[in-house]
Amino acid sequence: MPWTTIIIVGVILYILVNVVLYLVQERFLFKPEKLPEDFEYRYQDQQFKEYNLKLEEGVNINAIHFSIDRPRGILLYLKGNSRSIKGWGKFAVDFGRLGYDVVMVDYRGFGKSTGKRSEDAIKSDLQIVYDKIKELVPEKYIVVYGRSLGSGFAAKLASSNNPRMLILESPYYSMKRTAKRYLPFMPLTIIMKFPIRTYVWLKYVDCPIRIIHGTNDKLIPLKLGIKLSKIRPEHTRLYTVIGGGHNNLYTYPEYHIMLDEILNSRELTPLNPEETSLSFKRAQKKRG
Repeated sequence: MPWTTIIIVGVILYILVNVVLYLVQERFLFKPEKLPEDFEYRYQDQQFKEYNLKLEEGVNINAIHFSIDRPRGILLYLKGNSRSIKGWGKFAVDFGRLGYDVVMVDYRGFGKSTGKRSEDAIKSDLQIVYDKIKELVPEKYIVVYGRSLGSGFAAKLASSNNPRMLILESPYYSMKRTAKRYLPFMPLTIIMKFPIRTYVWLKYVDCPIRIIHGTNDKLIPLKLGIKLSKIRPEHTRLYTVIGGGHNNLYTYPEYHIMLDEILNSRELTPLNPEETSLSFKRAQKKRG
């Protein structure tokens, strides 16, 4: 077979692979659990109320507000790319015990939420949810928490608003960067429907940023959490869970201790270098 024919066939196959990736990528990125409209949520020993936001024809955003007595604020929890808030809701106890109400949302196509999914649509939906929370409490009492997939959308919300704090658990630098690890030769800038550029939005976040990352995360390596922590270092603290992976941080006592420190410790005060060893200058060694 002539080289020209081989090259042409190769180019055609490459284009076809890219077309297929463009069409099916959502199947790899999103792993939703769909629930019937009449499904009844049940959570042991938790107070909660279900909400349905009818945004437009065919678009419903389903959310749950977990409440406690005399909360210190409300934490908006943006979950990962799998299941629905049917399963994720159990994690509300981690924040309730620390004094926070929790609002959990299912993205379009997850749980009881409906509507065609796109990055812009999800960002718009979450801003509407955030605005609803602002009707309940001032922004200084709102904490935005994003886990894995939700970390990018959480960063976007914090960049466009003024919450008390942004917490990112196992965050990615960008979805394109994550996909590049597995598809290094694909033109992801062109074919990615959900680039979700966390690193861009973090540049515009003015509230305290707290990043929690496992040292043994195989899906999103710790080095990406470190890289994100350097974008706004004056606002950011990085917490590492030794041995923690991508989906099991909640099984480590250290994770829960970190949450307590993050949510209930006093805010960091500006540092005066003159009062610390930062002001020390290394003495010049004499030659000779």
